[in-house]
Parts: sequence; C-alpha cells; structure tokens
Amino acid sequence: MKVLMIGDVVAKPGRIAVLERIQDLREQYAIDLALMNAENVAGGFSITPSLAEQLFAAGIDVMTSGNHIFDKKEAIEYVAKQPRLLRPANYPPGTPGSGLWEGEIGGTKVAVINLMGRVFMPPSDDPFRIVEGLVSSLSSETKVRLVDMHAEATSEKAAMGWYLDGRVSTVVGTHTHVQTADERILPQGTAYLTDVGMTGSYDGVIGMNKADVIARFTSVIARRAEHSSGQVRICGAVIDIDETTGKARAIERINLAHDQ
Repeated sequence: MKVLMIGDVVAKPGRIAVLERIQDLREQYAIDLALMNAENVAGGFSITPSLAEQLFAAGIDVMTSGNHIFDKKEAIEYVAKQPRLLRPANYPPGTPGSGLWEGEIGGTKVAVINLMGRVFMPPSDDPFRIVEGLVSSLSSETKVRLVDMHAEATSEKAAMGWYLDGRVSTVVGTHTHVQTADERILPQGTAYLTDVGMTGSYDGVIGMNKADVIARFTSVIARRAEHSSGQVRICGAVIDIDETTGKARAIERINLAHDQ
C-alpha cells in the first residue's frame, strides 16, 4: 500500500496547491490513501466545513489536525460529525470528534491516529498513554497503522517514533512547518520522519505574512498575522507499506514547487 501524507496545509496558497495537484500526485506515486494535516487550512487557522468538503472531493481521504483545529467555531460541529477529520486523540474526554479513524482501503484495514505533543504546546493529556490504549484497541487484522504526531519538540516526536516502532506502520510529525531530512525505517519496521513540512507559501514565516509576524516579535500591539503568498511548495512523504505485516518498506520525502 502506498500512503501519501501532506504536511500542514496553510491557508489559500496551500489549499489551492492541494486541490490542483492531489490527483496528479496520486497517479504519479500510485497512492492508495491520501492524508493531510488540515489545522491551518482556513486563513492559517482551523478549517471550515465547505473547505473540508472541497478537499475530500478532490481526493484527500483522511485529514488530521492539531492545536488550531477549533479556532473557528464552525469546525466544532463539523468535527463531531465527520469521522475523516481527526482532532488530537489526547484532548480531554468530551471533546467533539475523534483522534482515531478506522477504515478499509482496497480490502486492507487501516487505522489513522492523531496525537498532539505536550512540550511547548497547549495543555493536553499524555500522548504516550493515550496512544498505548488506542493501539491496544485495534484489531490484529488492522495491520496498516498511521500516526500523525503534531508536536513542537523534535525530541518528543523522536521518542514517539521509538515508542511505537514495530507496532505502527509510520510515525510522521507535523506542526513546525519545516520539513526535516531524517526520514528512515526504524529497526522494527516503522517509517519515521520528524516533520513532514508545510504546504503553502514560503514567501513568509511558516506560511504567514512576514511583516505581520515580525511585528508580533517586535511590538506588544501587533495584530494577528495574515497568510503570505508566493513561492508555494507542496511538502509531504510517500510511505510504502506491506499490507500483510504492516511494516514499512520505504519512505520518501517530497518537496515540490507549485506555480499559482
């Protein structure tokens, strides 16, 4: 099975890039399952139901998220009723939605887990304890298991990779919007990448207008940053997984220019 994970999709530039290129990417890499992190889709903060539906219709199968998922109130009800849009599994009990999606792709049972780190991040439950329960709850028939670890600290992401090595097919990090170059297969067969990177405009600061962001660092009265435009790139990773064992055979980073 070939899985595509597209990194944090930021605002209109990132969203348009995905809408225009997802089918080409699926064909080029023979993708069976396409995932993306969607917490920054709507202007850089959260997502709206209409934008989510556009992306699903275009060819995205499952969306993960992170600490910005509920920044827009319309996302709250949508997450509660759309099982293919995940929020972090280690959010408090009673939070709308789920951090786990289970489905079947071409006869292969698949699970997607969304976690959020705790280092330099908003308060949340222990992701290691929560993922332990989720992995243990999965059927032995569900061999393909994919984890989005949305976290700031490299050490926390790496620790999760080692913690789950051999028990999931891949642990891919999101949140920093900066793609790392440490993709590898861990000893027990889990594909790992610290951060898959950002899909959006690189003519700014992690997808946001550079003047706005600089103002936030230099002034106490700066307004909320708007998204940047120009120099759009699509970042992601393609993971080849053995459906019979759930172990990864290969992981390949992608970092593609996209003209808009």
